[in-house]
Amino acid sequence: MTTNLTKQTHFDAIIIGGGACGLMCAVQAGFLGKRTLVLEKNDRVGAKILISGGGRCNYTNLYATDQQFISQNPHFSKSAFSQWTVDDTISFFETYGIVGKEKTLGQLFPVSDKAKDVVEVFTNLCADLDQEIWCDAEVKMIEKTEDGFTVRAEVNGRQEYISAPRVVVAAGGLPIPKMGATDFGLRTARKFDLKITDTAPALVPLTITGKDQPWYEQLSGNSIFCRVWNDHTSFEENILFTHWGLSGPAILQISSYWKPGEYINIDLLPNQNIAELIQHEKEVNGKKMLLAYLANLYTRKFAEALSDKLPVEKNLASLTKTDIENISSLIHEFKVKPAGDKGYDKAEVMRGGVSTDELSSKTLESKKVHGLFFGGECVDVTGWLGGYNFQWAWASGFVIAQNL
Repeated sequence: MTTNLTKQTHFDAIIIGGGACGLMCAVQAGFLGKRTLVLEKNDRVGAKILISGGGRCNYTNLYATDQQFISQNPHFSKSAFSQWTVDDTISFFETYGIVGKEKTLGQLFPVSDKAKDVVEVFTNLCADLDQEIWCDAEVKMIEKTEDGFTVRAEVNGRQEYISAPRVVVAAGGLPIPKMGATDFGLRTARKFDLKITDTAPALVPLTITGKDQPWYEQLSGNSIFCRVWNDHTSFEENILFTHWGLSGPAILQISSYWKPGEYINIDLLPNQNIAELIQHEKEVNGKKMLLAYLANLYTRKFAEALSDKLPVEKNLASLTKTDIENISSLIHEFKVKPAGDKGYDKAEVMRGGVSTDELSSKTLESKKVHGLFFGGECVDVTGWLGGYNFQWAWASGFVIAQNL
């Protein structure tokens, strides 16, 4: 990535953060004949794009709407998603050589399975459109001036002062600090007296401690298709038992709707009725042990782990009505009270952020500070697992670019 510090020509906007939102904003601004400077703290742009989806980049979801997003204002994202749709994302990437393939539940990946191809679309376009990118550029200060803003950044160890009429904060959220994530977006909002919606790790594994931990630990590595739910929502996907608790897609999804002290419920056999299944098997093969029957539904290890909760030593014929009721209750409404979560180190995204009350939903510009925009993860718009957060990043980057 070239960093030309001597060529500080006029910029229409300074974009802080070279992730999905910042890169899309720079490119879309370039299409409109505007010149931007992207300041990226890391030594290359697109760090989270490159690791997403195990390095394959689940870059959108075919079914993304405002319904799969958490925000204090659930209607806030509607305007951005009407301006930049999933079809817009698909055709944009197809135009530049990335064809998508659906994996599961609408998740779209490049056919190449290479996240770097997604990043290269933006770096190539930025070069073609004369959008500058400075890496190893850590922003230290943003000051409002009569003409716009002055930004002080430490670039390759040198102090640089850059001015522009508009500033875009696309600096991401708190997850994965080892990849350079910071609270810069939140600090900037506070500096300009903008409200922050409480933040927390989201799409994050949940932990179990105390007397229950050994039970989960013995099942580490076991994956089961389940329905996981609480008072807010439900998801049907796999859960994964780990030595410290629970992970897997369904757990990551429900974690965004969970708060410490709350229970979550797990249906270990969704879309089937364990009582009816046992009754049918009882008539055909009553001598079969409950342990053996459960081992056919799950792994042997999981069936054995249920031995301290269910009468697995009984054969099916000897199961009482109360036994079957207890089995049904445990299988279809397995209750878990997590101790906590694995924190920002393991979270995919951040819940909360710059309050949507502070921003125009049509432009993402601050209502209080003319020329200051916020987009991507640092805004209080948090999507489900499966490409939804990228769709928000692309859409918010596009919207901001139209208004620079």
